[in-house]
Amino acid sequence: MEDGVLKEGFLVKRGHIVHSWKARWFILRQNTLLYYKLEGGRRGTPPKGRILLDGCTITCPCLEYENRPLLIKLKTQTSTEYFLEACSREERDAWAFEITGAIHAGQPGKVQQLHILKNSFKLPPHISLHLIVDKMHDSSSGIRPSPNMEQGSTYKKTFLGSSLVDWLISNSFAASRLEAVTLASVLMEENFLRPVGVRSMGAIRSGDLAEQFLDDSTALYTFAESYKKKKSPKEEMSLSTMELSGAVVKQGYLAKQGHKRKNWKVRRFVLRKDPAFLHYYDPSKEENRPVGGFSLRGSLVSALEDNGVPTGQQQG
Repeated sequence: MEDGVLKEGFLVKRGHIVHSWKARWFILRQNTLLYYKLEGGRRGTPPKGRILLDGCTITCPCLEYENRPLLIKLKTQTSTEYFLEACSREERDAWAFEITGAIHAGQPGKVQQLHILKNSFKLPPHISLHLIVDKMHDSSSGIRPSPNMEQGSTYKKTFLGSSLVDWLISNSFAASRLEAVTLASVLMEENFLRPVGVRSMGAIRSGDLAEQFLDDSTALYTFAESYKKKKSPKEEMSLSTMELSGAVVKQGYLAKQGHKRKNWKVRRFVLRKDPAFLHYYDPSKEENRPVGGFSLRGSLVSALEDNGVPTGQQQG
């Protein structure tokens, strides 16, 4: 990493004039967040733009876009708004934490407070579960159920575990992710919410209500009174149930070379195991469906160095 760089990597940015979404390479420095276009698979020069962090405010989680639950919103001193999307909840929170630290770099007390807040756990002594659920159902500010797919089946009127945690925090029902996870588990125990899908149902049966599962972008939940499941029609399925049945091992943005035109585009890759598949998604699109993928069984995985000599191993 270059000198003075606090963090760097791909984020998907909303355009200012035409609100299209495009992947950019971001570099966070002490006072500035720079972003670059991708040119020929490499970071272009000079920067496409820069966000001055002095006096900036950050909103995370930002729930302004229903189909983009992994957003960070930055508002500059001049009231310019930037919407940036990460590839996972963990990556989004890592970016938000580093950006917040950079904004308050000149205030050591603020930075120390951030570290304390990151690791704090204070469950409010008086929680009205009915009030929370009523607000969750609110048509304007509530959590909006939508169709989600797991292992080849589409479950209507559901929401992601990580989205539920985001909503609880953004509505001030919880001050930290750990607190929100605890609150979400209480809502399930009191039968206000229900787990949906094979993975979530299995976690409940096995008692696996740990933070790592409840606060997960693959865990599905629904309101207890509106549980519905619908098998996707075969004509709508371009991917088999088997392909999407594996547990997610890793996900993130990578630059991919096209098969025909050989141009480079950023895609969100999701690696699954048992069975081993690698799928990729177009981050500029709203729908959360793979645009391609392949089985890793029998694949040769190589790391190409600058001299073009591959080193890799056969996958069994």
